[in-house]
Amino acid sequence: MFDRDQRPEDLAHFAAAVEEQGADDLWVVEDLTWAGAVASAALALAATSRLRVGIGIAPAPLRNPALLGMELATLARAFPGRLIAGIGHGVPEWMAQVGAAPASPLALLEETVTTVRTLLAGEEANVDGRAVHIDGVRLVHPPAEPPPVVTGVVRPRSLELSGRAADGTILAEGQGPRQIAAALPHITRGREAAAASRPHELIVFTHLCVPDDPDRTRPVLEAQAGWLGIPPAESFLAAGDPGTAAARVQELWQAGASTVVLRPIGPDPLAQTGATLAAVSRLPNGTWGGGHDGAAG
Repeated sequence: MFDRDQRPEDLAHFAAAVEEQGADDLWVVEDLTWAGAVASAALALAATSRLRVGIGIAPAPLRNPALLGMELATLARAFPGRLIAGIGHGVPEWMAQVGAAPASPLALLEETVTTVRTLLAGEEANVDGRAVHIDGVRLVHPPAEPPPVVTGVVRPRSLELSGRAADGTILAEGQGPRQIAAALPHITRGREAAAASRPHELIVFTHLCVPDDPDRTRPVLEAQAGWLGIPPAESFLAAGDPGTAAARVQELWQAGASTVVLRPIGPDPLAQTGATLAAVSRLPNGTWGGGHDGAAG
């Protein structure tokens, strides 16, 4: 992951470097007052030739689904097969700060995801929902290969929504095998309700600290645990020497993650990511979780 605190002008170099290290994905962040994720994704895609670039995540309250569909279609046409788009509720306090707090966050997210997927498929969108109203909109330039649209969600009803409406689910940093095991039944329930047969990718973000530095990781773990509503001792991260960090990534795959996204803490994120990816590549064959797609910078 290209962390939000890194300078946008450094993104192209970072993306090229993690591609050279062998990462499968690079994820960019959209948090209020930091950097815009669509522009960041464009920079990363243009600087690389193979990486899949993930948007993690665009807040639905800030994004009209027609405009978001247009933006994503442009990237998907220019860089076919290399984009994955995350959409989420947005942080409530931030959404309120800019006058975008939705009356019904669940309805807004589901209607946004459904509308964007419809547009990216080249179909006409007609939605008269609780939060989204689209009348006869069809993209002039839809992508030949629609990018996956995934949701970044936490709570049970939102996880069900993701299974029902999206192509995948992002689990935020701090969530380990126990939280994956708790989330999967909700996602499955949503997929069953929608009779969904398409693949559903489970993407898990995790903090990385190589070597481990408790002075850096402790406040991060405590803050993330508070946001997730779990004890700090249950907050998960990949820390230690590269082999230990790789083993922690392996735990997430074996618990059901399709893709693990590393978010380095501390100095020299490229060195941390490179050392961990090298250790991951040395894991014994057959130990990765079924459906493993790879590790992401």
